[in-house]
Amino acid sequence: MSNPSPVTPTRGGNASRYLFVFLLGLVLGVVAVVMGMRAWDARRDHFHGSVMQVQQWHLKQLDQAVTRNRCSATDTLPHLKSLRVMADDLEPAFPDLADDQRFADAASKLRETLDAALASPPMQCQGVGVVAQKVGEACKACHQDFR
Repeated sequence: MSNPSPVTPTRGGNASRYLFVFLLGLVLGVVAVVMGMRAWDARRDHFHGSVMQVQQWHLKQLDQAVTRNRCSATDTLPHLKSLRVMADDLEPAFPDLADDQRFADAASKLRETLDAALASPPMQCQGVGVVAQKVGEACKACHQDFR
């Protein structure tokens, strides 16, 4: 008769299964957390952050124009106009601060600075630098109180 071969236990059979199930659960958990965080982020209002980023970008463009010595009206006026339009969106972007007098004063000061710059546009880099500095100071005043 034939001798059946003895059954040899598999090495680490159960341990490898447990490791596989653990790793699978870990990967699925990470995927679920990422999906949940993205869903949570999608529900947030990104308007206020966007307004600040766009204003910061335009102010940086004015600073770079001074640095590169490209301060003609065609180089600076589009940024000043965009800053002025975005300044109108400050109160809607921050509805919880719209009733605060300090916030309203800071927003008004920013609009006043930009209106003066648009009424008499700077034609030289020195003037663009002064306008950029005034706009930066108006932004800084608000950020000191509300950031």
